[in-house]
Amino acid sequence: MTGTVISIDRVVKSFGTFTALHEVSFDIADNEFFTLLGPSGCGKTTLLRCIAGFEPVSGGQIRLNGKDIAPLPPYKRPVNTVFQHYALFPHMTVLENVMFGLQRLGWSAMDAQGRARQALELVHLSEFLKRRPAQLSGGQQQRVALARALAPEPRVLLLDEPLSALDLKLRQAVRMELKQIQRETGIAFVFVTHDQEEALTMSDRIAVMSNGHVQQIGTPREIYETPANRFVADFIGETNLIEVPVLGISGGLAEVSLPGGRRVHCPTRLVDGKQGVLSVRPERIDLCPAAEADMIVTAGEQVYLGTDIQLKAHLAGGQEVTVRLQNAAATVLPERGTELGLKLETGAARLLAA
Repeated sequence: MTGTVISIDRVVKSFGTFTALHEVSFDIADNEFFTLLGPSGCGKTTLLRCIAGFEPVSGGQIRLNGKDIAPLPPYKRPVNTVFQHYALFPHMTVLENVMFGLQRLGWSAMDAQGRARQALELVHLSEFLKRRPAQLSGGQQQRVALARALAPEPRVLLLDEPLSALDLKLRQAVRMELKQIQRETGIAFVFVTHDQEEALTMSDRIAVMSNGHVQQIGTPREIYETPANRFVADFIGETNLIEVPVLGISGGLAEVSLPGGRRVHCPTRLVDGKQGVLSVRPERIDLCPAAEADMIVTAGEQVYLGTDIQLKAHLAGGQEVTVRLQNAAATVLPERGTELGLKLETGAARLLAA
């Protein structure tokens, strides 16, 4: 990654009395795969449409290479968009679909054909030039739409949940292709999804959004391992949120009392407070003898997941804790109702606001 290609500066977007975006600010680097992640209605697609020019901003600025692009209509912005529904022309061949946009931009037929062939080679569709969309699989149609968007060589490519119409196996395969294409082209990709796995596997950085606000921006590892707040911890992957009293906070470390009374130290962004929640990922908890345990629980339901086993357990107060155990031939699981000890891995717990 090099310099900044897009700056989102205190962007507000309102629809009547409803505010979809609340002073959103962040930068996107050139050659970065940047993902807007969040639940439906969080504002991620609205922000993408503002970048594309399909929606005017109500306040703030969107700058491309330092220039405010708000006055520019969509067709004059050096960005292209791949939508959830690919909108291919059914009566045109694959090659004609990719050429169409270039010719609309004033390219000659010869130049448009040459560039379209290059774009289709990039997405591995050179052998399908003469086919029509109905003769292609869903994944192939998605790649035609991608080639069409890449053909004019935009500075930024916007992708609005482009994989959601594909089945799971195909979606997983196309993810890797998409990331590889992004690396090869050197174009900044801005990807919108509600799928946490997609975001974690593809992104250089992720902006987690909720109710029109950016909750946290960071690398996939930062987002997963060091969530900024309870929403991020709960939305990204699976986590245990355990209510605890706070005994003290100093220098980014909190001393808390676990259920059962054991004291531990854990990192936090809080500066004070008497109550909080510990966020602990299920795979960062191990079974252990009661004498060595951080917490004592009662074993509950077990779910076999192939590579691992999900164990539900209950604290004395009734709160549920989930543990994920690596599946192995020698794995011996506790019977339901058995009392057992849980040990938190060093550095696994983070204290968040209650």
